[in-house]
Amino acid sequence: MTDIKAVIFDMDGVLIDSEMRYLQYVLSFARTKNPSVAIEQLYGMVGASREDSWQVLARAVGNGQTWQELKNEYKASIDVFSHMDYRAIFRSESLEVLKLLKDRGYLLALASSTQMDIIQRVLKENQIACYFDTVVSGGQFKQSKPNPEIYNYTAAQLGVDPGQCLVIEDSTLGITAASRAGMVIAALIDDRFGFDRSLAHMEISSLKEIPGLLGISPCPSREHAP
Repeated sequence: MTDIKAVIFDMDGVLIDSEMRYLQYVLSFARTKNPSVAIEQLYGMVGASREDSWQVLARAVGNGQTWQELKNEYKASIDVFSHMDYRAIFRSESLEVLKLLKDRGYLLALASSTQMDIIQRVLKENQIACYFDTVVSGGQFKQSKPNPEIYNYTAAQLGVDPGQCLVIEDSTLGITAASRAGMVIAALIDDRFGFDRSLAHMEISSLKEIPGLLGISPCPSREHAP
């Protein structure tokens, strides 16, 4: 992939392994409404836009409440983000990958559906903000993933063509958004949520594989790093 000039990372499920943690909180809330709710019924919330995500919860609970009512009640009951330790769920290999790509001259961006204040907190707590040339939140747009606008905007901010971007995604909606934007996609494999990776150009099991995709030496393992 010699034409790649920029690497764009999703955040949840890619840089941080957050999705199951968030779902556990939602599951606890859902079972106060309907004790028979199974966590598998909530998998559709992962990577979805705000409205679509809460509609999944409303269908799972099935108690007649609207998704707006459930969302408001959930948010009033607990501040999940304040309970999260983003250092504990940070994929440690992310740091060495970001360093290597930056050293090799690649433009780096973060494009996440998550709200900007949480993105900034993740970046600050894990001390990785300095590696990104631009950071974009789905909250900046009327529609987030699978709408490609977030990725088209990110490419424009970086000053590169969409086809010159390698996107690292995990979810069906994120992969779909990047595909609609005409970008090259490496899907990080996560078989817990039934994601459809068919639109991705390649699959990786670890972020450490990213340098190899770009034809540069892969990240050394911690055991052999100097």
